[in-house]
Amino acid sequence: MEYLSLEEASKWASEFLGRKIAENNISYLINYGKINKYIFNGKIYVSKRELKRYYEDNILKQKENYEKTLGINLNWELAFDWIPEKERTKHVHRLHPYKGKFIPQLVEYFLKKFFKKGDIVLDPFCGSGTTLIQANEMGIHSIGIDISEFNVLITEVKFADINIKKMEIYIQQLLLTLKQFEKKSKILKFEKALKEKLEDFNKTYFPSPQFKIEFRKGKISKKYLLEKEQEALKIYQNLAKEFGIQIYPKSDNNSFLNKWYFPNVKEEALIILDFINQINDEKIKKTLMLILSRTLRSVRATTHMDLDRLKKPQYTPYFCYKHYKICKPVFSLIPIFKRYAKDTIKRLAEYKKLKTSAYQVALIGDSRTLDIFEEVRKKNSEFYDLLKQKRITGILTSPPYVGQINYHEQHAYAYEIFNIPRRDDLEIGPMFKGKGKEARESYIEDISKALKNCLKYTVDNPVVIIVANDKFNLYPIIAKKAGLKIVKEYKRPVLNRTARDRNAYYESVFIMRRR
Repeated sequence: MEYLSLEEASKWASEFLGRKIAENNISYLINYGKINKYIFNGKIYVSKRELKRYYEDNILKQKENYEKTLGINLNWELAFDWIPEKERTKHVHRLHPYKGKFIPQLVEYFLKKFFKKGDIVLDPFCGSGTTLIQANEMGIHSIGIDISEFNVLITEVKFADINIKKMEIYIQQLLLTLKQFEKKSKILKFEKALKEKLEDFNKTYFPSPQFKIEFRKGKISKKYLLEKEQEALKIYQNLAKEFGIQIYPKSDNNSFLNKWYFPNVKEEALIILDFINQINDEKIKKTLMLILSRTLRSVRATTHMDLDRLKKPQYTPYFCYKHYKICKPVFSLIPIFKRYAKDTIKRLAEYKKLKTSAYQVALIGDSRTLDIFEEVRKKNSEFYDLLKQKRITGILTSPPYVGQINYHEQHAYAYEIFNIPRRDDLEIGPMFKGKGKEARESYIEDISKALKNCLKYTVDNPVVIIVANDKFNLYPIIAKKAGLKIVKEYKRPVLNRTARDRNAYYESVFIMRRR
């Protein structure tokens, strides 16, 4: 049969690829112009020939292309590319964006391989806490350390034993406060009117999926896109004038909030912040802070393509290379805050059902010098007693990569609005220090120092598992300086990338033991 319904296509593709392919995966291919859709008797069909060609070119050849480009044999079992996106971001793992975080399935794989229930795992560069969350599900005690106070806040909110009902009451009270603000503001009416105008505009000039197909074939000129941007700009300016909306931020100083947010968005954020600051329950307070931070990241005045790496503020409608149509900036954070508040409650409740009684502690500090036992004692005396008796079983971590990310800067909005102190100068291998010889030598010294310090608190022969993109071949030197040896190295292809870069890329998973 040449033409398949979505249900039939899902079954055929699952058999062809040997993995689960859902109907929405087929719909995605149609919506993004990767295959054509055909309508027969009012029902959507796809061509089996087109579907087969797409999978052969984009899935089956991927392994061959990756290994040819990288010149190495890869461990495809550790790619986890067959895991649906919903599972890679399950429960609290999607409470807040974080560049460079583990996928939970990778953590789970190595925890199962080298740890057992009742063991203690340490992540000295815990980031947003994936190791701690997965360890607890398996009954493994965990300690996380991070130099960033905001990273630790993300982690603590994820595993906090929060009163969900009480949290819901606070959210309802906050939404009532925001509703009063909405009544006085014209911004939502303006945004609704603009959205409707742009929807009609996009249906006319960027019909989906036909436009996407034409664009991919190179049949759409740059001139056409610029002309349509200018037409959308006139619609935008006329509506702003009609509603009396200030559409350009007042850059009266150099603050992040002034530069990257519309005045109305900033005002709404400050109303929420004022509400948060009056709450005495620290767990609920931090959770609301995280919801606000997640919202602020989504409503920055930038294009969808530049959300991961900000370039310049975008204050007007623009042609979006991600969605192949005219998109607009966000003028009010309230609808997004509501959605994220609801999503956060759902995810916290989901994780609460999975949580075990295993201890979880996140520490703010420098892994190169931190007294782990003493800091755990300050946080949890019962865990401290167990820790002194059993000691840390092993380490599972993904340290910063050389010159790849400025870890504090990725959450600049949160540090500013919450007045959290930054420790950029203590970051290991940040982008602002580059990737040159001096940066690499400093990285070797810093990571080996962190490992040596952490090993003081472990059992005699701990397992040390490090996930790193070691393109400069630094980890054999780091291991030696830390008194360790690499006993095995897995090279895993990284396929589920969130940023624009789609080049062949792999990470090493080093298994180390004492020399």
